[in-house]
Amino acid sequence: MTVKAILEKKGHDVLTLGPNEKLSAAIRILAEHKIGALVITNGDRKIVGILSERDIVRVVAREGAAALDIAVRSAMTPKVKICNENHTVNEVMEIMTRHRFRHLPVEKDGMLDGIISIGDVVKRRIEDVEREADEIRAYIATA
Repeated sequence: MTVKAILEKKGHDVLTLGPNEKLSAAIRILAEHKIGALVITNGDRKIVGILSERDIVRVVAREGAAALDIAVRSAMTPKVKICNENHTVNEVMEIMTRHRFRHLPVEKDGMLDGIISIGDVVKRRIEDVEREADEIRAYIATA
């Protein structure tokens, strides 16, 4: 199973924010949409960073309430691991596990094309295991 299959089912919509926006705006978007990360892009959907709840916690711990007024660029992770639609579910799981994050932007032709979360990966993996079990049961029933 590939990232392309996940995005075909899930969709390609991704909430983004510019790097010059205030951290308070990012926090509001995360809370309103009940998500754990925002992809930070410039005007043409080129990925320039990712801002996760963990990034926000680190900045608030360091800066206190003043963190709400700093630019997203000061809190985001600028070196973003990405994947493309040809990555398999197992490859994506390995990237997320090795680097210890839960969100992986999908890039196509150098631009943001979607985002995969650990929840998407686990859901797809469970569906695959259930389908395989059904196929084995059907095979055994016809033997």
